[in-house]
This record gives sequence, C-alpha cells and structure tokens, in this order.
Amino acid sequence: MHVSVPSPSLPSSASPAAGSAPTQADLLDFAHRTAADAELIASLPLDPEGRTWLRLAGPGGSEAWLIGWPPGSGTGWHDHADSVGAFLTASGHLTEHSLAARLPTDGWKTLELTEGVDRVRRLPAGQGRAFGRHHVHEVLNESRDRHAISVHAYYPPLPRIRRYSRTGQVLRLEQVERPEDWQ
Repeated sequence: MHVSVPSPSLPSSASPAAGSAPTQADLLDFAHRTAADAELIASLPLDPEGRTWLRLAGPGGSEAWLIGWPPGSGTGWHDHADSVGAFLTASGHLTEHSLAARLPTDGWKTLELTEGVDRVRRLPAGQGRAFGRHHVHEVLNESRDRHAISVHAYYPPLPRIRRYSRTGQVLRLEQVERPEDWQ
C-alpha cells in the first residue's frame, strides 16, 4: 500500500538552514518527532501478509516513509547508494543487522567479508539510528505475533537501492532498484 501524507512540521530550530541539505542528525530528529505523532502512527494500515507504507514529506527535500512490518518480515540485505539516512522504531521492536565495513560502491558482484564485520542492533520503540552513504544492512521484525512500525528518512531522495544475498561471509549483489520500481 502506498499513500502520500504530510508529516509533522519541523520547528524552525530543527529545520535544516535554507538551501542546506539535511544532515543525518536532522533526519533522525525528524524520525523521532514523526514517531511521536500518535495519530499518524495509528493511521498506517497494517497487513498481516506484507509490509505497508505511507510516503511522508521529509525535511529539506528528503524522502521519508512510515513503514508497517508484520511479524516475521524483513528487508533483506540492501544499501541506499549515495543517500544518508535514519530510521526509528515507532512501535514494536526491530532488529538491524549491518556491516561495519566500507564496501566498494560499484564494479563488483561478489565480496568475501572478513570476520568481525557484523553488527546487530535491537531497536525497541523510541530507538533508532542514523547512517552514512553505502550503509549495508537488513532490518527485521523478529516478533512472532506483533507488528512493528518505523519512520525512515533519506537524503538525497533515494537514487537506487542495491539488494544483496548473503551466504556466510559471501555478499553477492543481486539487483539494483530505481525509484520507479517501488513508487
């Protein structure tokens, strides 16, 4: 499901300066304020079979989404190319698996990851994180019986998402999606 809705306005003290790009901190602050909007969070239709989402107006020209996660759902391994971003759990619990490694941005199909690059973050309601360009991760709702809802923001708006498969320490580029693929 895809619907565009306005999102909470930024107080002027939290808005990026006119003409400047929002920072990772600005995006995470936006996610915190949006998650605190109980009426908006409650307006997201939840589907027991698949993720649902609402497109939001993010700060400073950023792309933002409110996403509903049914029990057992996840994104699979991916990155957001040249965009920085932030996300925050508004309700329920999410888990993020990420790589603490700088990967080449282009020109490869398969990489052997070194030991010790894996990171796991458990993100209950009210917890989130910001990340830089080319951040490779997967986000999961590991609950067996509860939906989770989260707020995501990216700047610049997503030019592409690269999707990966992972077997042990081998990461393989599987697909590159463009905005027209998910809008």
